[in-house]
Amino acid sequence: MTVSRLARLAGASTLALALAAPLALSPMLASPAHALFGFGRIVYDPTNHAENLLTAARTLEQINNQIQSLQNEAQMLINQARNLASLPHSSLQQLQQNVQRTQQLLGQAQNIAFDVQEIDRLFQQDYAKIDLSATDQQLVADARSRWENTVAGLQDAMRVQAGVVGNIDTNRAEMSALVGQSQGATGALQATQAGNQLLALQSQQLSDLIAVMAANGRANALTEAERATAAEQGRIQRERFLTPGTGYQPGNARMFNN
Repeated sequence: MTVSRLARLAGASTLALALAAPLALSPMLASPAHALFGFGRIVYDPTNHAENLLTAARTLEQINNQIQSLQNEAQMLINQARNLASLPHSSLQQLQQNVQRTQQLLGQAQNIAFDVQEIDRLFQQDYAKIDLSATDQQLVADARSRWENTVAGLQDAMRVQAGVVGNIDTNRAEMSALVGQSQGATGALQATQAGNQLLALQSQQLSDLIAVMAANGRANALTEAERATAAEQGRIQRERFLTPGTGYQPGNARMFNN
């Protein structure tokens, strides 16, 4: 066999292999998911793979939503804890002390106390209708007693006024502290408690104002009662002075023990 013949046979073989190669590879190109590995065959399904990816994405989204929900609930619990936190400052004791101090001053009223039955009894005794048969000494003693009641009432009113004025500085300090606590409140409960204590402070100040008005009114009432009773006593004494007496009655006189 000549060299040219061998060359032609080699070219023909090469051409045959080139033409047979696409036919041999066509089954693999037609189903690329098929392959032989070891003892079994793995099949790749694009649709199933896409569904798995979508399911995983949805699961991850649900987990993120649950995490966000837990964070929101934790923040809500923190806010609720702040809203339920109590105010660390309390002015109740100081306000009660101020009220008790004013009540003690009212309870120390002289001669005529702030008691309805006691007032009725003493007015019946000292300011009722004057007895026409009373002696001049008795009339003078009754007038002095009424004057002492009036002076004592004025003194009591001034003492109550001084006590209320003494409470002003304490109330100012408490008001400043409560306003500061209200502005720095961390929750609704603290703000509400601060507001309630401010209302209690106002109530205590109103109580002081009522005490001053009561003491002043008592002093004015005693003054008017003394004036009215003094006018009635003056009328009786004037009538006694203007009423004719029995006149001079002559009698026997002894001189020098004779």
